[in-house]
Amino acid sequence: MASQGKLTRRQFANGMAALAVLTPMTAFLASCASSDNGTQDVAGQEGQDASSEADSAQEQQAAPEEQTSDSSGRILVAYFSASGNTEGIAQAIADELGADVFVIEPTDPYTEEDLGYNNSDSRTSRERDDPNRSVELERIVPDGFDSYDTVFLGYPIWWGNASWVMDNFVSGNDFTGKTVIPFCTSGSSPIGSSAEDLAAMAGTGEWLEGRRFGAGAVDDASAWLGELGY
Repeated sequence: MASQGKLTRRQFANGMAALAVLTPMTAFLASCASSDNGTQDVAGQEGQDASSEADSAQEQQAAPEEQTSDSSGRILVAYFSASGNTEGIAQAIADELGADVFVIEPTDPYTEEDLGYNNSDSRTSRERDDPNRSVELERIVPDGFDSYDTVFLGYPIWWGNASWVMDNFVSGNDFTGKTVIPFCTSGSSPIGSSAEDLAAMAGTGEWLEGRRFGAGAVDDASAWLGELGY
């Protein structure tokens, strides 16, 4: 009979067998716990990455809208200038608006003598009296004319009317879908019906009311642009 408090040989053997079973199980459970923690960490990181990618994609999609929200239509300033007065106003308008410029140029340029308004035999005087007059231009249609939304159209006043140098330009271009804003220069003559006459000759486009300027009236031109909303 074994004494109390001491393990029998059978009890010791049974204890060792149980320990052998528990040790691998304990290691397996610890490994599972570590794997679960690692899976949670990876899943959490992947979730953060996916959220970050989604936010980045939304920002990239929104970026083009931000870049184009302030965009405006293309503007062209087309003008004929005989003595330089119309050119000065036209360039001031183009500079302020960042617009493109097209110079309406006669194939045969006008000289100072040609502009002798008080000389009945000057070129302009003879052309004024010729009902069949037609001034040939170097070019009629500006490059990329279809792409412009707004056209500022400048010319001098000759004997109360728009210079007839404008005729072939106006009749030779299609202003459909464009806003046309006339302006003119003169010593004292008003714009009169010159803008309406050109609009009728063109037959297309939305023509706004024009404005007359004196020589060098750059500040007045700038104020006018403000009135137009530019």
